[in-house]
Order: sequence, then C-alpha cells, then structure tokens
Amino acid sequence: MATAGLYRRSLPSPPAIDFSSAEGKKIFSEALQKGTMEGFFRLISYFQTQSEPAYCGLASLSVVLNALSIDPGRKWKGPWRWFDESMLDCCEPLEVVKAKGISFGKVVCLAHCTGAKVEAFRTNQTTIADFRNFVIKCSSSENCHLISSYDRGVFKQTGSGHFSPIGGYNAERDMALILDVARFKYPPHWVPLKLLWEAMDSIDQSTGKRRGFMLISRPHREPGLLYTLCCKDESWINIARYLKEDVPRLVSSQHVDSVEKIISVVFKSLPSNFNTFIRWVAEIRITEDAKENLSAEEKSRLNLKQVVLKEVHETELFKHISKFLSSVGYEDSMTFAAAKACCQGAEILSGCSSIEFCCREVKCVNGAVEVEGTVVTGVVVRDGSEQNVDLLVPSTQTECEYGPEATYPAGNDLFTVLLLALPPQTWSGIKDQALINEMKQLISMAFLPTMLQEEVLHLRRQLQLLKRCQENKEEEDLAAPAY
Repeated sequence: MATAGLYRRSLPSPPAIDFSSAEGKKIFSEALQKGTMEGFFRLISYFQTQSEPAYCGLASLSVVLNALSIDPGRKWKGPWRWFDESMLDCCEPLEVVKAKGISFGKVVCLAHCTGAKVEAFRTNQTTIADFRNFVIKCSSSENCHLISSYDRGVFKQTGSGHFSPIGGYNAERDMALILDVARFKYPPHWVPLKLLWEAMDSIDQSTGKRRGFMLISRPHREPGLLYTLCCKDESWINIARYLKEDVPRLVSSQHVDSVEKIISVVFKSLPSNFNTFIRWVAEIRITEDAKENLSAEEKSRLNLKQVVLKEVHETELFKHISKFLSSVGYEDSMTFAAAKACCQGAEILSGCSSIEFCCREVKCVNGAVEVEGTVVTGVVVRDGSEQNVDLLVPSTQTECEYGPEATYPAGNDLFTVLLLALPPQTWSGIKDQALINEMKQLISMAFLPTMLQEEVLHLRRQLQLLKRCQENKEEEDLAAPAY
C-alpha cells in the first residue's frame, strides 16, 4: 500500500516566528519603519523554492544573483537569460550536489564564478557584533544581500545544514528574517539573531569546518561573454590538473626552442575532451521562434560576441596556433561543434542536465539572421522525442596567413583563450630566455583589447577557483582569486 508523502512541517515556535503570523507581521512593520527591510523587497521579488532537496545553496544563490540584477550572460530557457540552479554548474557537478548537497566553500566558489563581489566569513573568522552589522548593512540596502549557512537543529527544525538568504532585521527585538528556500518545508520566519549566530557557529561534518555567511553584491566585472568553463562532470578534474600542473612541467622538462614547439608539446598531450571543459556560449532559441525577428539586445550581444571572436583571431598567439594545427592536418568541424552546442542548447532549454541528448541533421546557414553570423539548426533527439534548436553563432573572418579562414568559434580559438587564461608563471620553466620573453609578450594582458581582456580574466578567475576545488582548498580560502 502506497503511503502519503509529507506536506510541509510545523514550524517550531518558539524559537521561530512565522513571517505571516500576526506577530510576524508586527515584527515586519516595526523593521520596515526603522529602514531595515529595504533588501527584502528585492529578494521577495525573485524568491524561489529549491527544485531539489539538496539544492538549498544553489537556490539561495540564484535568488540573490537575480535580486541584484546580475546578467548571467547565458540563456536559461527560450530567449531568457536568468539565473537558475541549473546554471550554477561550475565548481561542483550538479549531479554531485543533487546527491550530497554542497558545502559553504563551494557556494562561495560559485558566487565568485558568476563574477559577483563576495565577502565570506566563517564564524571563527569574525564576531557576532560584526555579523549583526553586516545584517543591518544588507537589510538597509538593495545593493547587497546576505546568505547564511546554518544548522536547523538549533531552531528545533528537522534536518541539519541549510542555506537561505536573510531578508530583513528588527533592531529592537534583535531578530533576523530567514527566507527559507525550502518553502515546501517551512515558511519564512523570524529568529533571534543570537540564535542564528549559534546555528552558524556549528561544525559541518562533511568538511570539519564551521559554517558562516556571505555578503554578495554586484560584480566588479560581468561574466564572460563568449567563453566559459564547465564542471558538468568529473572529467574537469583531470583537465584542470593538466593545465595547472602538467603544462608547466612539460614545457620545462622538454627541449622547446620555438613557440610552435611549445604549442606542439601542450596540444599533443591535451586531454581529448578539453572542449567540454571550455566552451563557447551560444545564443540559443527554439526553431519555431525563428520567424520572430531578433531584438535589438540580441543583435547587440551577437555583434559583441563577434568583436570578441575577431579580437581572438587577431592575436599573435592565435596565428601561431593556427599555423601549428594546419601543419598537423587538424581541421575544425563546424558540424561537430554545432552538434555539441545544439545538445548543450537543448539541455538548457529543457532544464534537464541528467539526460543524454543526441543531435542529428545539423546544418549551418550563413547570414540568415539580421546581423552577419551563422545559424546552426539541429534536430535534438531525447528519449525518442525531437526538438528543433537554433544557435546564433558569431562569425568573423581572419586574415591568418598560415591556414584556412576561421569563420566561427571552434577549436583554434578555444585553445588560444585557454592558453591566454593560464597564469604567466606557467611558462617560467622554459630554459631559453629569449623564448620566455617572446611567450610572455604573446600572452601579455597589456597587448589584448579591453573586451578580450575581460574574457581572459573571467576564465583565469574560473581556473583559479577550480584549482582550489581540485586541491580541496575551497573550504580554506574564501577570498576572491588573485590574478
């Protein structure tokens, strides 16, 4: 006989006070008059319920990023760019989060990866007085929001570790409003701030470290426009290790006497699935929407992507890479790249990251949109059903003297920006000083145009964060990565 599932829990009160109760409304009204509910209206406008039992960290971060109006730079579904839990796939594969949850350090890592400005503290790194001041700061402003990591048991609630945004503060009663993203379980509720501090000042058994809180505000710089790193599965660990450890060792241990030799050494040992680790961010739409004209914003974004791609093609490093790849008979396959991107697009449009997609009947049509570009049309098959997907691909022509013209994002440019994103010390083991100087000039940020600099810094930031994760240091170092 089937048993009924759970429909919510009774909120233990005290110590918590239901936000919608008469007393909860009174506390809200008092705080509103004192000006410590300013952040609430932004958060409640974008408040969401976590879509998986273990997604509290991802849901809390999504709410805050959307409340801050941070543009993810990637499509969510249909034509919309929007932060959703499924978009937060850097630092930890979603399937791992779904099965095991996520740690405080990994949520901080994800916030950094989005480009947001993040200040994170464990309770042993600060004081309750400092925490109270941070709560007041965020509750009195729309420009920053606070996410708390705490133990539910302190509030006599079921469960253990949990994440939720803090929506407001009542100074007279010294109470904070928890906007619980597990709305299927508990409603938003007021709790004594001292008790919230006690709940944060607990040990996460999975890491052996104390919980804490993070302040998130608008980014110093936006996320990458054309390129991003992905931790969709565990293969990223080997690729990150190769880039951060093996590449410096290879170029220092082998006799390299030219830039082409360096590229050869790096390329020939490159893991075959590196293009799943770094990928170009395509503009995605359902084919049925093709009859609708592109909006001015879509045209502008596609044009900006083309500018970035052109800047990559104009770098001296790209020319060296094209020369080498041409000499070994490497050819980029637009069909192959498009098929992978179509599957990526179908995954995003469906909101499903755990099901395999297969792309067939891929075709490319140049100049089919209202800007110079390429439309990639593919039929994506999943579980016997079909979905037509279009990708609006930026295209630009390069005057590369060594090989065929590149007119779309592909292996050449991915390999170029990946090498540009590696830290300068990667090449310090080269024994020929003249070659070191030449390599430093090729990768120098000073010689890159502004938009390409932003792309490279975004990837470099992601690489530094992934290095922390690979070395299991994300719980120790919560600061923004240094370049």
